[in-house]
Amino acid sequence: MLSRHLDPIAAIATAPGRGAVGIIRVSSRAALTPIIDAVCGRALRPREAHYLPLRDAAGNAIDHGLALHFPAPNSYTGEHVLELQAHGGPVVLQLLLARCLEAGVAMNLRLAEPGEFTQRAFLNGKLDLAQAEAVADLIDASTEAAARSAGRALSGALSHEVGVLRDALIQLRMLVEATLDFPEEEIDFLQQADAFGRLQRLTAQLDTVLDRTRQGALLREGIKIVLAGQPNVGKSSLLNALAGAELAIVTPIAGTTRDKVSETIQIEGVPLHIIDTAGLREASDEVERIGVARSWAAIAEADVVLFLHDLTRVGLPDYEAEDERIRTRLADVDPARLIEIYNKADAASAPPGAQSLSAKTGDGLAELRSSLLEHAGWHAVPEGLFIARERHVQALRRTRDHLTLAREVIEQSPPALDLLAEELRLAHDALGEITGAFSADDLLGVIFSSFCIGK
Repeated sequence: MLSRHLDPIAAIATAPGRGAVGIIRVSSRAALTPIIDAVCGRALRPREAHYLPLRDAAGNAIDHGLALHFPAPNSYTGEHVLELQAHGGPVVLQLLLARCLEAGVAMNLRLAEPGEFTQRAFLNGKLDLAQAEAVADLIDASTEAAARSAGRALSGALSHEVGVLRDALIQLRMLVEATLDFPEEEIDFLQQADAFGRLQRLTAQLDTVLDRTRQGALLREGIKIVLAGQPNVGKSSLLNALAGAELAIVTPIAGTTRDKVSETIQIEGVPLHIIDTAGLREASDEVERIGVARSWAAIAEADVVLFLHDLTRVGLPDYEAEDERIRTRLADVDPARLIEIYNKADAASAPPGAQSLSAKTGDGLAELRSSLLEHAGWHAVPEGLFIARERHVQALRRTRDHLTLAREVIEQSPPALDLLAEELRLAHDALGEITGAFSADDLLGVIFSSFCIGK
């Protein structure tokens, strides 16, 4: 893969389909003069838009549009870049792309792979890894809050936070390694430089960044919520109420929902992926048995499980026995992921202290929405969030673990300096994974394989 990153590349940089404008992008380490001359028929002044005919091999105009030339290194990829903006019809764009490939055959110009323009930007130091991922996150954002947060990550907000932590960690490592290098010195470098205090302050800073990163990951990934319970407790009605639309069929007939029904809504900009499942009971036919099995599989994968109860049937022996059977199976679910809700509060009163609502009238829905965000770990932060991924959260958690071990070592008397230095090094490497400052080449295939061509 890396052996191909020196090749000139070209691709359609706009989304598939028809549109008013489409863009062809070409990127190359070598000058793009042959392609510019062939397609544009004239030289282009750097970073200025030129309106002109975009020509085929015979000199006929394929279309009239804008051409922009960005000489290296002042371009998105850090290489020489040519962008052709034409009408966004698929045929027009394919003809222009084919013409560019034809004109660049002597340069070995080839079609770009998915995400390769952003990959070039990363390899050439125009973006770090967190910023490169933010490109895809900005494009894929499903809420306004997610889009704004992805924009902040793309501008380097997450990278800056990590950079501040790495700088502080480097200073701490220097102190420890200086002590290792000069053990005969009478001056206690660690004590004099307040190494323990620095480590405490660094850990506190890391906790703040970790909290903000968790919130950013929630904005990107969303929360998977499964509605569970016996048939006819109001799961489908609750899904419809939360979504504000009639998505699931609601009837008094038990077993109406035979398979999962999903819908994504947002609360405070956080995507909530809500899954209505088949009623949990001993199914009477094969189709329903499959639906119930899928319900339990969805419960196992959920971030939050809403266990619904029917207030109009509370106290009935058969109903209570079945609810207890379900509760026993839900014992494996982390209590932090389980919320018990009593539905149909418009028809009966809830037990003392129980959380209740009416999917029919909407009473209690606001409280439920707040409870869902709380259980997922969401809370408002005083400053703008940056988008983040689960791998960022995991890298920060590993950093936190190594700093905790380092603190345990430094509290010993005397501290094992070689072990302390190793824990600080591992913490430094974990932070480096976020921005790609560590083993970046090995990460490229994973990070960029899911990107779309032209990003």
